[in-house]
Amino acid sequence: MGFDDFLGNPATVTHLREGIGADRFPHSLILAGPAGAGKYTLALMLAQAVNCLNPPPGGLPDFCGVCRNCARIGATANLEERVAEAVAARDELRETDKRETRILIQAHPDVLIVPPDPPQLLIKLGQVRQAIHAAYFRPPVEARRAFTIFTSSAFMKEAANSLLKVLEEPPDHATLVLLTENPQELLPTIRSRAIIYRLGALPAAELEALLARRRPTLKPQERALAARLAEGAVGRALAIDLEAYLASRRDALLLLRNALREPDYSLLFHATETYRAGAEGQEKTIHLLRALGSLIEDLLLVLAGTPALIRNLDLAAELEGLAQGLTLEWIDGAARALVQVEQGMRRNLLRSLSLDAMAVSLELG
Repeated sequence: MGFDDFLGNPATVTHLREGIGADRFPHSLILAGPAGAGKYTLALMLAQAVNCLNPPPGGLPDFCGVCRNCARIGATANLEERVAEAVAARDELRETDKRETRILIQAHPDVLIVPPDPPQLLIKLGQVRQAIHAAYFRPPVEARRAFTIFTSSAFMKEAANSLLKVLEEPPDHATLVLLTENPQELLPTIRSRAIIYRLGALPAAELEALLARRRPTLKPQERALAARLAEGAVGRALAIDLEAYLASRRDALLLLRNALREPDYSLLFHATETYRAGAEGQEKTIHLLRALGSLIEDLLLVLAGTPALIRNLDLAAELEGLAQGLTLEWIDGAARALVQVEQGMRRNLLRSLSLDAMAVSLELG
């Protein structure tokens, strides 16, 4: 266990490890990169490396993964599971206590994880206040350096403003880590007070090689598809549910065929009716829209004369056919139609009718 297990972005990882070795690790940093790029994993690894009790000898700083500090920090690796446990514990509280309780994850006394607080999935003022209190009034008791890791840049306005206090006057013994897909979502005053490290996308060939080792049951064609759909993100490639994606893509293709070829409304309405019911239908609709968005982006790449860049490689021939006669105006209209369906879902419009209307609006004149 160590940094050798972290895939990709060796220059960024090496720079951070050199900072640890030179005792110049920053008081505040932003790890930026796409979902699944490994930002949270790297943040935990850095906390382990700084605080490891039995670091491997020689070379750049690393961590053992098994000492008391490493094990307790690593226990928060499955963030979704930890958040679910915290939410379930909060739901058991009295109503008055529940309203005042914020979601925080802490398996090690000196490493605090701050995820977006359900159901709004925003980092709230109460969470930031507790993080500030920990930074200033709770010096490390078992670690060399305390860490607070904010796993999202979706801050409430008051919470973001409150965070400036600890960024402007950081304690010597603490490091604040902010994870974000897009640094521009953070206030300029936050960005200016933290060092930004970016995690870039991995080439599709590297992801395919990784999938061959980690998911050997996937066929070569499936590995190629998963690697392209992951868009360079390791976590997304390893976790992608290809069966679910292909099911959503079948219906997305039906919508496109109905719009761009001879329409078959009975088949269309039969398919979209399955998206009507409850929470399951909502989740199915989200997956459908993502699959349809992926296909529309591939059609744009075909129109642009770069078919080698498409993600749905197994549909290359069909996408070439569907792109015949299309224009950039149609692509733009299709993208807008997807946004309208998403907005309609937030207003609780009937999903099946929204999908039907979208499919009809995509028809070529």
